[in-house]
Amino acid sequence: MSQAIWCVGIATQDHIFGLNTIPDAPGKFRAQAFKAVGGGVGATAAVAVARLGGAVALLTRLGADAIGEAIVLELQNYGVECGLVQRFNGRCSPISAVLVDRAGERLIVNYQDPAMPDEIDWLPAILPPDVAVVLADTRWINGSSAMLQRAKAQGRVAMLDGDMPGCHPDLIAAATIVVFSSDGLRATTGATGEDGLRRASAMGDGLMMVTDGARGVMWLENGALVIFPAFKVTAVDTLGAGDVFHGALALALAENAGLPAAVRFASAAAAIKVTRFGGRIGAPTRDEVVQFVNAQGSGQ
Repeated sequence: MSQAIWCVGIATQDHIFGLNTIPDAPGKFRAQAFKAVGGGVGATAAVAVARLGGAVALLTRLGADAIGEAIVLELQNYGVECGLVQRFNGRCSPISAVLVDRAGERLIVNYQDPAMPDEIDWLPAILPPDVAVVLADTRWINGSSAMLQRAKAQGRVAMLDGDMPGCHPDLIAAATIVVFSSDGLRATTGATGEDGLRRASAMGDGLMMVTDGARGVMWLENGALVIFPAFKVTAVDTLGAGDVFHGALALALAENAGLPAAVRFASAAAAIKVTRFGGRIGAPTRDEVVQFVNAQGSGQ
């Protein structure tokens, strides 16, 4: 089944605990809220696309275990095509424990099976004609690099989610757009903001962009810095907000939106998400994003 967007990256099962504050010492603590929900950078971006009405497939590696079964079932229920999910016997699917405080900030403890096979011979060499964007994360360098290179060579948008723990140079070189988190930009270049973007520009020929939470989005366009201020909302849970931004941006670009309009659409989707507890279950629908943007008028 051909898709408008292919997401390449990690899919996890998240156990999300809501607390007043994130503990800074060992002990026993009682959560005020809890959700068990799928997560992961690539998978959450795929869910965001599906929630916004886009056609999307996920390319990822999972164990042939109960966790992987739950991950795939939930993704399919959202409408994400999972025919390119590879399952491996004897391997553990990724799983995370997530603590979210009352300000919406989070602490994530993630486990990824170090013995998960790394071969890429099962990845498609030729993209279907209607795949407009390949969106890849940093968690599987071989797979993401291969699919970004193939997308770029075949004239598609090759978008890299430049999140932590930083970006391998091969990924940056393969991408036509790199969208860093602020921490990811610092880990990759040693700097943030405009300085970080200019350093990143020396590492590849793609468009360099950074999301910085409540401070908004910045990118370099013809050597000049462009800033899109963040929408003002009260954050409840920032888990998955960056992934929702990336998915929404990929969808808008696949629909041939200009870059400023695509950034506005993606920023609105992420703003809505942070007002909702529970990771990616807070990803908005297209109608919700349109209503939100219309309510903002010309300002932020």
